[in-house]
Formats: sequence, structure tokens, C-alpha cells
Amino acid sequence: MPELDWQPDFEVDVQLTLSVLAVGARDPCQRVAPDGSVWKASLMETGAATLRVQNVTKDRVRASAWGPGADEAIMRLPELLGAKDDPLSFKPDVPVLSEAARRLRGLRIPRSGRLLEALVPAVLHQKISGRDASASWSWLVRRHGERAPGPSPFPMSLPPSPKAWLAVPQWDWRRAGVEPSAVRTIRLAASRAGSLERIAATSGADHAVVYTALTSLAGIGRWTCAEVGHRALGDADALSVGDYNLPALTSFALAGRTLCDAEVEGFYERWRPHRYRVTRLLELTPSAWPPRRGPRMSRPEHRHGW
Repeated sequence: MPELDWQPDFEVDVQLTLSVLAVGARDPCQRVAPDGSVWKASLMETGAATLRVQNVTKDRVRASAWGPGADEAIMRLPELLGAKDDPLSFKPDVPVLSEAARRLRGLRIPRSGRLLEALVPAVLHQKISGRDASASWSWLVRRHGERAPGPSPFPMSLPPSPKAWLAVPQWDWRRAGVEPSAVRTIRLAASRAGSLERIAATSGADHAVVYTALTSLAGIGRWTCAEVGHRALGDADALSVGDYNLPALTSFALAGRTLCDAEVEGFYERWRPHRYRVTRLLELTPSAWPPRRGPRMSRPEHRHGW
């Protein structure tokens, strides 16, 4: 069981930084234990791994890992916790962002390096509510992902392998409430997973190369690329253009007026290369959200066999 006691030269909040990688509060691949440690199961290049990571102090992290991919998981921990992120170059120029950046000093943009594990949940979220997409992910992972290694304090599963995604039968996609168009996209991505992962592993900071490869696949556009970018690639500029909540959040928290969808992307130009960081700070600031009005997104009728 490899272990690491790491003192980075920056402050990092483990729970806060890794929270964006969890697909809902009940994600079987990532959970927070009662002692505050984060448990994350993943398929590394060298095999399955379960990582346990926890803050000892605000600038000291302790981690342990289990499984064939444990050494790799430990080796990649600094990138996972935002070692390649550069929040110091971000200049918040409005009070809500200045206050959020001060309050959330330990927030880093993670780089998981696991492209398919970020892509499948993003595809599931394309046309349905976050709650339903998270439920679909959890149901499929528990049914088609293998048991995660290690002594986690609750049952955990590995994300399905590309081969396992391709083997999911049609009736299970239906029981999980996944639309046929999303099924086709996930299957296509799984069939190209090897080449996509190689491109991501060798791209370095050239995220555009990865986005070009992703958008060459039918069913993957800019929004999906951004969702993958700020999880798998550590791209702090990956603005989720077209996001359902982004216009209202931006209008209320930053613009002081109602922005139409076409105005939102241009509005964020002033914060390049930190556009995603801006939205993440707002997401984590309750007072930045507008009051709820009107009906929520409609939900499909057939989900998870209920």
C-alpha cells in the first residue's frame, strides 16, 4: 500500500478541490468519509486504484492507495490536487469574486487525467437535470463497474472500463433513463477511448488538441468539452458555454442585468484564462445564485426501474 505525506507550496482544500469530480452526492466512485477524507476509485493506466486523501493541515496532505494502479494514483496526486493550476494569476475585479477567492483560498482546479471517466457523466448531463444524470451514472456504475480495491468505509465501485461501457445492454440504458442519442455518443467515445486517453496524456497544456479530438465525435460539442476540460485536464479557462444555469447565474451575480445566451461568452472575456474559475467560485457562493422562480426542468417518466 503506497502512501504519501505531501507538503505543497500552496494551500489546498482537498474536499473542496475534489468535489467537482464527484457525480452527485452518492457517486459510488467518490465519497467523503466521516473523518473528512476523500475516497476516490479510478481506472488508472496501470490498473484499478482506490485513493484515500485528506488534509492534515491546510498546506499538508496525506494519501494512501490500494490496487494495481495504486503507485500511479499516488504519483499523480499533485496534479489531481491542482499542482499545475495557477490561481495567483487570477485578478478578481468585482467584490463577489474577491470575497469568494478569499473565502475559498484552498480551491484548486484538479487534473484527474482520466478522460473517459469525465466524459461519460458529461454526456449524461447534456439533456437532463443534474439530479437525474447523477442517478443514471450511479445506477450504471453500480451495475457495470467492478468493486473498487481497498478498505473504504462504504461500498465503492470503479468506473466501467471502455469494454464494459460497450457491453451495457440496451435495456439497462433504458432502465437508467439514458436517451438513445447519449447512448450512441458514449459507445462511440468508449470505442475510441484508447486514442483519446493517449492524446490527453501527451497534450500537456495544449488543451485545444484534446478538444479537437473530442468534437470530432458525433454528439460532443463545446459544453461537453468544457465539462471534461476542467475535470480531466485541469483547464481553468474551460467555460461551459450553453450551460442551463450560466446565463441566470452570470446575470444575477456579475452583470447586474439580464444577459441573453448570446451575450454570456463575450461577457467572460475579461477573465481569460480563468473563465471556469470564475464560474466555480460563483457556484460555491450561495449568495451569487438568483432566487428560484418558475418550474424546474421536467423529468423523464422511466428511470432506474422505478
